[in-house]
Amino acid sequence: MKNQTSETELVQTLNALLNELNAIKKQYASQLKKISKTNQKSALNLLQYLAARKHDLRAIQDELHSNGLSSLASSEGNFIDSLQKVLSWLNGNPTLVTHKDKTLPTLSKNSIELFGEPINKFIPQIMVTYDKDFAQNLDLVNKLIHHGMSIARINCAHDNQEDWLKMIQTTQVAGQLNNKPCKIYMDLPGPKIRTVILGKGKKEGKIAINEGELLWLAEKDAKFKTKEKVIGLTIENFVSQIKLGSTLLFDDGIIEAVVKEKQDKMLRIMIVRNSSRKDVIKSDKGVNFPDTVLHENSLTAFDEACLPFILEQADMLGYSFVQRSEDIHYLYSKLQELGKPNFPVVLKIETQSAVNQLPELLLTAMEYGTPGVMIARGDLAVEIGFERLSEIQDEILWICEAAHVPVIWATQVLENLNKSGIPTRAEITDAAHASMAECVMINKGENTVKVLKSLKEILNRNGRHHWKKRHMMRKLAIAENFFSTPNE
Repeated sequence: MKNQTSETELVQTLNALLNELNAIKKQYASQLKKISKTNQKSALNLLQYLAARKHDLRAIQDELHSNGLSSLASSEGNFIDSLQKVLSWLNGNPTLVTHKDKTLPTLSKNSIELFGEPINKFIPQIMVTYDKDFAQNLDLVNKLIHHGMSIARINCAHDNQEDWLKMIQTTQVAGQLNNKPCKIYMDLPGPKIRTVILGKGKKEGKIAINEGELLWLAEKDAKFKTKEKVIGLTIENFVSQIKLGSTLLFDDGIIEAVVKEKQDKMLRIMIVRNSSRKDVIKSDKGVNFPDTVLHENSLTAFDEACLPFILEQADMLGYSFVQRSEDIHYLYSKLQELGKPNFPVVLKIETQSAVNQLPELLLTAMEYGTPGVMIARGDLAVEIGFERLSEIQDEILWICEAAHVPVIWATQVLENLNKSGIPTRAEITDAAHASMAECVMINKGENTVKVLKSLKEILNRNGRHHWKKRHMMRKLAIAENFFSTPNE
């Protein structure tokens, strides 16, 4: 979009944008037909919003504000309606303002269907991650529900079905005591890629490293000298999928390496950064591939084994490390086989690939029902870089709002307060920012009840000021990338 120099040019530019958005319905007709009927208008709004956001709208925003008009910011829920209203005022005919489409699903309605009725309409729902000990601590769970927990999170990467059932039963009893229902959310673990020391240091489970040092990343059946420093992974056939120059991140991003050479079933990698106090790489540490999409099935055999229990006992499931539309189709095929095709699913956005593919992931999930989205900021920050986290989490919120998809803001919310009893200044601001989501997740810790009380107070204060936020609306890379891919 070019800079505006007059009101006439502004109207012409907005009319051109309106025509472009109106054409989206025909352009994506075949894809919209695949969407469930309850989500078709939401999907169209998402596509129209993305079409607008592939442009840089900052000049338009400035012109609208200088004309004393409402800008296009905060218009995600029904973008084309907002655009038509702005045009009607610019044309001097405000009586022609279009009426809001009452049949358009709202984010609030979808949030209630997924998370339940909010305890306080001004603040998001609050989810608490459980520990195994919660199952035996009715007093603690009772306090959590009393002070605002409305969703209990059970991570299936830990404990077992017997433990999970006890956690659920304790939650149900506490909910009855408080006369407040508490939903159960269960996370599928997904594929966990971990390090394995194959060569030197195998017995100790660790190898010494230095910045600038070269070592091997190899598949388990690769041929190498046992005295060499060789790291393996808990997955197979990964070497062929990783390109020269690709970045690898070990141990939550503490150690960074780059691929310098490829051989049969082996990669020569260089350590380019080590932010740890100890110059070692240990076994069983996580590995991230920020610029590589590994063709691993997001639904593992263990995940599939967990599904019957989750579908029987929980209210929603979290789909970890989802990256492709194929992942979503596969999960729903399993839900269909188990007789629960419409079971609520939350897509966990925790990789660079998932961010890039977010519109496609949402549209695919909307073929089956209305999903939720979790901004899983732990792995996501490692993947995209900590500097970009604030920007990306806002973009995810905007795009999900356009799709009327509720969002869970997760990972390390008031983490220092939970561990030490004293919050940092920065995490208070972060917690306030979380009020933009429909649900906020806090972790287990020594001060979980204290965290819950503080979070509720922060959210209650900040949640009443949302309307003052103004977005400048430069173009979104996610939107631009979506429309650069041919529509099939």
